[in-house]
Amino acid sequence: MKTIPNLKNYQKTYNDFNWGKAAKKFWGANKKINLTTKAIDEPSLGKFKNKTALFWESGETTRQLTFFEIYLLANQFGNFLKSLGVKKGDRVFFFLPRIPDIYWGFLGALKIGAVGGTLFPAFGSQALLDRLGNSEAKVLITNKELYQRIQPIEKKLPNLKKIVLVENLNKTLSHFPVSLKPTLVDPNDPAFMLYTSATGNTPVCGIVVPHKGFLQQHLTAKWTLDLHENDIYWCTADPGWVTGVVYGLLAPWSLGVSQIVFEGRFEAKKWYQLIEKYQVSVLYTAPTALRMLEKEEKIIRDFDLSSLRQINSVGEALTPASIKWVNKTFKLPIYDTWWQTETGAMILANYPSLPIKIGSMGRPIPGIKLAIVDDRGKSLPTEQIGHLAIKPPWPSMMIDVWQNKKRYNSYFKNGWFYSGDKASCDQDGYFWFSGRADDIIKTSGERVAPFDIESSLSDHPAVLEAGVIGKPDKTRGEIIKAFVVLKPKHKPSKELKERLQTHVKKNLAGHAYPREIDFVKNLPKNRSGKIVRRILKAKELNLPLGDTSTLID
Repeated sequence: MKTIPNLKNYQKTYNDFNWGKAAKKFWGANKKINLTTKAIDEPSLGKFKNKTALFWESGETTRQLTFFEIYLLANQFGNFLKSLGVKKGDRVFFFLPRIPDIYWGFLGALKIGAVGGTLFPAFGSQALLDRLGNSEAKVLITNKELYQRIQPIEKKLPNLKKIVLVENLNKTLSHFPVSLKPTLVDPNDPAFMLYTSATGNTPVCGIVVPHKGFLQQHLTAKWTLDLHENDIYWCTADPGWVTGVVYGLLAPWSLGVSQIVFEGRFEAKKWYQLIEKYQVSVLYTAPTALRMLEKEEKIIRDFDLSSLRQINSVGEALTPASIKWVNKTFKLPIYDTWWQTETGAMILANYPSLPIKIGSMGRPIPGIKLAIVDDRGKSLPTEQIGHLAIKPPWPSMMIDVWQNKKRYNSYFKNGWFYSGDKASCDQDGYFWFSGRADDIIKTSGERVAPFDIESSLSDHPAVLEAGVIGKPDKTRGEIIKAFVVLKPKHKPSKELKERLQTHVKKNLAGHAYPREIDFVKNLPKNRSGKIVRRILKAKELNLPLGDTSTLID
């Protein structure tokens, strides 16, 4: 498998890498920048001008757009926004399904110095009010169907000066010039803001990422996705989320890569058809999607998936069971990645040029210093679970939590950025995910990571996936409770519960088995595919559910 030349020797690259030198090489001597010059202008005006940038499919409808066509549409849209009075720093939000308009529209907004934002199309009126109200968005791009959810809250959004319906946009844009010079901004100026999943009763958090972060986004697409200009790439994430924006819109095009976009509900057969039809070579998806594919693995034999050369994962940690299934089914390794909206780009990854340790988060990208630290910022020994912390700054690091400086400052303590995740690091420098800091279970004096138990349960042949929480107990402080989704043809029973408990005792630890197990049809997940354990816990203990706007159901 071909790898990026400067990561053939990971350790040498990691030791020698310097963000300052990389920025000088990437941006040149320019003190003012705009990420769209790299994301679309240079590819479109160079050798990729007539190459297909976007293969789009929805039902029976398909569309193809070249790099140059997207460039022209982005320019016209930017000029259109200018005619509405949009200026540098104004927020322009997109509330759309996965249609081409959101791709060139987002680029056009950033090109004039506006701050782009996306909203997941399943959001209801309250979730929209929270985000549009907090961001003080000036312009919203939506369609007639989704506008019905905006109408009840429109009068509560005094800063929203213009709502644009895409059904009228094509005709409108034809009246605007196709040339547009990018508005150059300070590297630290905001490029886009995206809202993270709120926890409990925490207000929505608008995470602001700067233009200079595109250097890291571009390089990580090269290093970890191993993208080459002859690849056909599919990032299955919706552009309503950070993965869909960074690695499904911006970074791939800067590498001249053609990508496909599917606007439709998940269906295993359709996914396999798309991979075969477009000869997808690199897939970036979520563990949840892989488990859904596993449910219908028998139909794989009906398709030629030999074009695939690399599969990457994001959204939640990969269980060993999922890794083994991908290895067996696709005859390919799968490369897990770890990052957050707050980090703006990948931080940890597995690389084609390094051995994979099954279940590991991988190793840091060049330029990033990570450590496992305690509450005071002291580095912990290998194999010990602690806070996964990053040494600031790095190019794509968030520069603000919109209108919530207290929340922004809470991430930074003792000279570190505290990610909110717990992990450990082994003697080879590989990191291992344990769970969110507030998910760690303390039972009979022992600290247990929910993910370890979930991985052990998922390794049982009857289990498709599992979610684990700590449940208050007078004797032990907490006991471990598991919620288990079974694979087809397996039925819940008392005997199966006992077998699962024995399986965990034998394969993980005698004290780390679930004393209670509920069999469920599905687990609560957010739109990134992460299991939301706080919902499991809230339901179990009859507590308020908190913010549910980002849940799938």
